[in-house]
Amino acid sequence: MATLRREIPVAGGAAAVWQKLRDFGQVHAKVAPGFLTDLKMDRDDRILTFFNGMVARERLVSLDDEACRLVYAVVEGQASHYNATVQVFPEGDGSRVIWTIDLLPNELAPAIGGMMDEAAKVMRKALAS
Repeated sequence: MATLRREIPVAGGAAAVWQKLRDFGQVHAKVAPGFLTDLKMDRDDRILTFFNGMVARERLVSLDDEACRLVYAVVEGQASHYNATVQVFPEGDGSRVIWTIDLLPNELAPAIGGMMDEAAKVMRKALAS
């Protein structure tokens, strides 16, 4: 299983960053605008459209306000297993977002890692404002 991890420094404070990240149904507007071009809620799942046309159905697994930690899984998409964690930590006057994805098959890791890199650029800006 491939594990991909990105640390994203953000100028915004941890509480404000967490309020944006925890809003599962607004990730396209609050966290990654432009990288995510559409989001439709279907019961507890979000169906996301990415800038490249890829579509994925993601399910919220857990939301922990005390730990500022959100876990989601892709339940329809290219991967046979995709579980991700996003967690916010205070860091000086700003914060740090740790985004980790466990993924199968391993062969998807370079493509998903590249998408994470692009998303991280957008997230850094959106979460700081």
